[in-house]
Amino acid sequence: MMRSVTQRTRRLMLLDTASLYFRAYFGVPDSVRAPDGTPVNAVRGLLEFIDRLVRDHRPHSLVACMDADWRPAWRVELIPSYKAHRVAEEVPSGADVEEVPDTLSPQVPVIEDVLDALGIARVGVAGYEADDVIGTFTTRATTPVDIVTGDRDLFQLVDDAREVRVLYPLKGVGSLQITDESLLRQKYGVGGAGYADLALLRGDPSDGLPGVPGIGEKTAAKLLAEFGDLAGILAAVGKPAARLTPTQRKRLTEAAPYLAVAPKVVRVAADVPLPAVDTELPRAPRDPAALDELATRWGLGGSLRRLLDTLAQ
Repeated sequence: MMRSVTQRTRRLMLLDTASLYFRAYFGVPDSVRAPDGTPVNAVRGLLEFIDRLVRDHRPHSLVACMDADWRPAWRVELIPSYKAHRVAEEVPSGADVEEVPDTLSPQVPVIEDVLDALGIARVGVAGYEADDVIGTFTTRATTPVDIVTGDRDLFQLVDDAREVRVLYPLKGVGSLQITDESLLRQKYGVGGAGYADLALLRGDPSDGLPGVPGIGEKTAAKLLAEFGDLAGILAAVGKPAARLTPTQRKRLTEAAPYLAVAPKVVRVAADVPLPAVDTELPRAPRDPAALDELATRWGLGGSLRRLLDTLAQ
């Protein structure tokens, strides 16, 4: 009995790390700098985010999920417009360079070094986005899961039966939208399983996904309520008696090539080859000497001390 109670109270937290350090970068003034004058607002802001998340939600395990490839070639091959507007430099023989603020790029390696010295698991897998890493960890999880992200794409993983929810920052991480299936149905008319189909029908300009012209969020939700899922909607297109307007039938027919490939692009992968990592939250730094050096060099001050105090508890 005690074992089952412990199992229910254990919780895995998965961070969409880039989403959070972008928020930290824009939410913390760039006057927050290291002793040499280098901005460290994203570094310190992310440490403060993690501190607050651990204090408020007490996960037993935590993984900082990374974008090893922010625009995987296999997604671009299916939909060439995928994140195309974010490309700063095309690299024919490798991964395209993402457009990132000049003073944020140098902070990312510092974030990685600090997480490693702390002993917080950090996972990125070649050829996959952080979303895919999160999707695979979630699929394999045997405990409740909290996904922390500012990206609505991950709403597709919400699953009340498995106690998977998304903590969606509204303002910093002190004000989080606890996203479960009830909230999704209230806001979007679908549960977690239906969110990916809603997203691909609606489209998403921020990801370069065109969607089906003329099918907005409300219409997509109505179609999914009527026909169940994307496969049901596409089957209805070929049935004259199905309750589709002539315009809807025409638009869905014309969008057939897009709808044939969009599910693979929009749905997060659940079969990423994850490395073996220790996801348990550390009580003490894995490499205290390296962490002290990083703290001094980058002036991490109270942000790091508060996180260390929280982890020790």
